[in-house]
Amino acid sequence: MMQNHQQQKQGFGGGIIGPQYCAPYNVDLAIVRKVLTLADSFSVTDINGQTLFTLKGSLLTLRDHRVLLDAAGTAVVTLRRKLMTAHDRWQVFRGDSSDMKDLIFSLKRSSFFQLKTKLDVFLAHNTEEKVCDFKVKGSWFERSCVIYAGESLNIVAQMHKKHTAQSIMFGKDNFMVTVYPNVDYAFIVALIVILDEINQDKNSDS
Repeated sequence: MMQNHQQQKQGFGGGIIGPQYCAPYNVDLAIVRKVLTLADSFSVTDINGQTLFTLKGSLLTLRDHRVLLDAAGTAVVTLRRKLMTAHDRWQVFRGDSSDMKDLIFSLKRSSFFQLKTKLDVFLAHNTEEKVCDFKVKGSWFERSCVIYAGESLNIVAQMHKKHTAQSIMFGKDNFMVTVYPNVDYAFIVALIVILDEINQDKNSDS
């Protein structure tokens, strides 16, 4: 009961992006990144292979602007990197908007120098940003990542690598994400897209 109260307080009982992306059971998502194609593609399916989300954008476009689309091709959220910030700050807006009134959440690295990635997530109403609403911790290189509610140890989602013969042969980077009950899985996907972008920036800088 206490955990349910905590979930409602954290704001994901009714969905951060939308209640249609919340389920009363664990949701397993497969994320496929084709890494050997000219247009770096990123798609999200359920365990039956049904496409849930795709990412609009390619290697030929600016990396500071991404749009997450649903299966019908409708914009779910727009992800924008704030330029000239030391901590890799990203902002996520509803639909295809970039207007501050449509801001859903923002995210930044906990500190500038990190061996393992730690990201702080602030919902739009948390303007003071003294305490984060969610925290992402993990190693992108190992494809292991855990998302926590605030500064607590309550896990809301976790990611792990999925190796298949097909993924190795066809240059696909596959991993699974388990999203816990009543957690907005579109929100979790948006976090993982940003984590991927930050990781690719680190690779290109090194």
